[in-house]
Amino acid sequence: MSFLVEYTDPKWRDLNMRELHVDEAYMYLQSHYGAHSYLYTLSDECYTCPYTKVKALPAAALASASASLEPLKLSSANALSFKIYAHDQGRYAYDNVTSLCELRRIELQEFGVYNLTLLSNGSCNFAVDKPGVPINYAFLSVFVLVAALLVLLKLVSCTWKRYRYDEAAAAADSIGDAAAKATQRKRLRSLDTFRGLSIVLMIFVNSGGGGYNWIEHAAWNGLHLADIVFPSFLWIMGVCIPLSIKAQLGRGISKSRICLRILWRSCKLFAIGLCLNSTYGPQLEQLRLMGVLQRFGIAYLIVGVLHTLCSRRDQLSPQRAWQRAIYDICLFSGEFAVLLALIAGYLGLTFGLNVPGCPRGYLGPGGKSNNAANPHCIGGAAGYIDLLVLSNNHIYQHPTAKYIYDSTAFDPEGIFGCLLSVVQTLFGAFAGVTLLVHATWQSRLKRWLLCATVLGLLGGALCGFSKEQGIIPVNKNLWSLSFVFVTVALALVLLSLLYYVIDVRQVWSGYPFTECGMNAIIMYVGHTVMHKMLPWHWRIASMNTHFLLLLESVWNTLLWVGIALYLDARQFYYSL
Repeated sequence: MSFLVEYTDPKWRDLNMRELHVDEAYMYLQSHYGAHSYLYTLSDECYTCPYTKVKALPAAALASASASLEPLKLSSANALSFKIYAHDQGRYAYDNVTSLCELRRIELQEFGVYNLTLLSNGSCNFAVDKPGVPINYAFLSVFVLVAALLVLLKLVSCTWKRYRYDEAAAAADSIGDAAAKATQRKRLRSLDTFRGLSIVLMIFVNSGGGGYNWIEHAAWNGLHLADIVFPSFLWIMGVCIPLSIKAQLGRGISKSRICLRILWRSCKLFAIGLCLNSTYGPQLEQLRLMGVLQRFGIAYLIVGVLHTLCSRRDQLSPQRAWQRAIYDICLFSGEFAVLLALIAGYLGLTFGLNVPGCPRGYLGPGGKSNNAANPHCIGGAAGYIDLLVLSNNHIYQHPTAKYIYDSTAFDPEGIFGCLLSVVQTLFGAFAGVTLLVHATWQSRLKRWLLCATVLGLLGGALCGFSKEQGIIPVNKNLWSLSFVFVTVALALVLLSLLYYVIDVRQVWSGYPFTECGMNAIIMYVGHTVMHKMLPWHWRIASMNTHFLLLLESVWNTLLWVGIALYLDARQFYYSL
């Protein structure tokens, strides 16, 4: 059963297996070649990259006379390609130079030990010395542990209630529950559930997500689980904007006062985000200015004020069926005009702006991508504009592309990306208008699923239904247009499913995500401030398995879910 927790022997021959991190393996090198040679490697994750120099191999006579080479530590997260050259190619090796031998391996496993031998005739031999361990059984192990913990808590709760049973209190609780259910019917629980699911996933991925490659943010192009969370949160914020503004207008509040409230809330979001950026030290000369909450504040300000100005205080539904079918589009025509203008402006700047030293319309990560042809062009126009406005000292210094492509600093929540973040929020606002205009659940689902289909196909066409080959790849760092279309389509499908299950069929209340969604700002700020603090986070020895990292991530997430449930039980809800 050791495979369930990724256990491996502490020692393997002369190797200390505890020194390996997650998704790492050892590889022995041996050369029988008569001259010096040089090993270069390339990960599948690094698209259009040259091979990178790893180690020089001594000639066979020197190798036999000296101690064996120290084994290499390799990443097993992605397939690796190897090339051995007879001459030193420098830091990078390109395809225009012939190698002695080359091979590609996709079966590398965590904690495995491998042998790569350069034979006397210049060919390569690859062998498995020690098989690695499977990494996905950790999900089953953590699930069983969490399920056992929840069952135990449920038994303790039932025992406590039985011991403390009071008929008068039980009657009062039943009356309170009935009143709460009556109130909940007036409120769409699926919206709170969607928001709660988003914040729970955000906490989970920000806690490391167990160190799994497919959970963490994509290095550049592509869509991983972590890349879906932030746009979903922005989108659901947009859905709630028309509902809130209509309620305020219905209470007779003036549009100017609504706009002032929106401005004040946006300023608070931006200020909180700025404070969170100073968690590791308030050095003003190097303080990152943008961030997640800052982008929330900007998008909320623009969409909120725009929709307030475009809203009508009294809306009379048309009498004809075809007019009612498109009434939400007509009501949203002003916002759609701004949405299209923002998209046009984004495309014009992205593909038309002349970025010094970079190809026009460049969308790559710079560094060693495209055979290191544009090392300082990360993000193209987006990176250039952010550098001009914010300067290098005030943008994010550790983008995901840095560790794969050797890229320079780039802010995934920078100024330029706010254009399409506003578009993302506007699409959410349109879904909210659909809720207000269409009275039946069938018409709402038809509209949402139709929009999801159209946007999904548009996004797929822009990215060529591939990771790297399209005109505009899906890219969270750039907040690309295809990324907006695809993530909005996913959000529409998910909301449709939650709405049908929770609000229409009422087969699930949304618990516990609904309660999390009603205190999302507390959960977000709290998990950011309490990062690396007990009891939310802990460390045991080297924490070098997915099992331990996943257990810690789930533990932290469940603690915050528990806090949200406690606040809901106390009927404490906080919003900016």
